[in-house]
Amino acid sequence: MGWRERLDAYKKTPLHNMHPAATLRKCFIESIGGLLPVDRLFDGVPDIVFFVKDACGRYMAVNDTLAARCGLANKDEAIGRAAEDLFPPPLGDAFAQQDRDILRGGPGIRDHLELHLYPGGRRGWCLTFKEPIPGNHGGIAGICGISRDLHAPGATDGDFAAMSAATDYIQHHFSEALRLPALAEMAGLSVYQFDQRIRALFHVTAGQYLVKVRIDAACKRLTGGGEPIARIAMACGYSDQYAFSRPFKQVVGISPQAYRRKFADG
Repeated sequence: MGWRERLDAYKKTPLHNMHPAATLRKCFIESIGGLLPVDRLFDGVPDIVFFVKDACGRYMAVNDTLAARCGLANKDEAIGRAAEDLFPPPLGDAFAQQDRDILRGGPGIRDHLELHLYPGGRRGWCLTFKEPIPGNHGGIAGICGISRDLHAPGATDGDFAAMSAATDYIQHHFSEALRLPALAEMAGLSVYQFDQRIRALFHVTAGQYLVKVRIDAACKRLTGGGEPIARIAMACGYSDQYAFSRPFKQVVGISPQAYRRKFADG
């Protein structure tokens, strides 16, 4: 049965028996053969690296930018190879460790400030995003991600290195009572300078960036099972459920409870 026939069958099925968005998505996915050609979309974007990896951390798809930066003749030369094979240490080792953590069930990566490789062996800074790919029968089938080059006005490698230490600390310690003066000191900057660097990198204030990291983590926990919301609040740096629910609704638009129900429905 082709996708048009499946779609016709869906249209004739009572709405209460299925979720429209999920069914339409399923029909579409079953109608295509192999991977979506997303790599070709990114081929013409020279400041973004795109990749898909399997459950062993081996590249299954990359764009031209990644191939060029790794000195490959074409994209096919990357297929089946891991980060350690394409990037020199310690870059390749760090990328591979990120992959292993996600493949073991760890959270995805968002707004991760890190060094990357550029043509001619030069290293520069980028923001990396990685998300797990769910498998057909549960578990994680692989990883997809992008790394976007940073071109912050007036920023130097030293600035990015200092900011990387501070943002990494936020990513790993957001459950603690973090204070901007301490984070700014960690980066060797004044609070004003720290806030300006965060604005240039992430287009939000330093305070908003901290809220974003906490809410991102909360969203993953809310959709990951029946963990009590009060416990999620404390694990994400809030004193109680009320202190958590208010900023969550401001950022997401609905309450944590409604967010959990919406995910369960969809």
